[in-house]
Amino acid sequence: MNKWKPPESPYDLLQEQLYDNPWKIFVCCIFCNLTKRVHAEPYFWEVLEKWPRPEYLARADFFELVDLIKPLGLAHKRAKALKRMSGDYYHVDWQDDPARLYGIGKYASDAYRIFCTGEWENVEPKDSALLNYQNYLKELYSFEIS
Repeated sequence: MNKWKPPESPYDLLQEQLYDNPWKIFVCCIFCNLTKRVHAEPYFWEVLEKWPRPEYLARADFFELVDLIKPLGLAHKRAKALKRMSGDYYHVDWQDDPARLYGIGKYASDAYRIFCTGEWENVEPKDSALLNYQNYLKELYSFEIS
């Protein structure tokens, strides 16, 4: 794994805190997809507290998970993605393409490349928070080069 540590930004994205754990980045992205961070974050931390590792979340009771995240909406879809992605995390060769994991699309793949691998210059994010962070990095590193 790359030794990249993303710089702290004024945006204080959850991914900045999770950069050293791709699985948590993916869980975060499943929660934040189609949901504002302010609504998703408490449920994200509650799920991680209850099931702190991929193998635990993969074995979580589906209906218990659905009940916990129901207020966010899309509870069945999210629960299925969280459980299946977590189950595949150690069993699928995804490092070159996180989208090989169930429920992981462009947003989570981009977040992985930006925050976990440091490949932020090779990503074209569509998500506004990721784009803001990438622009922050461009500005930060352009000043360092000067």
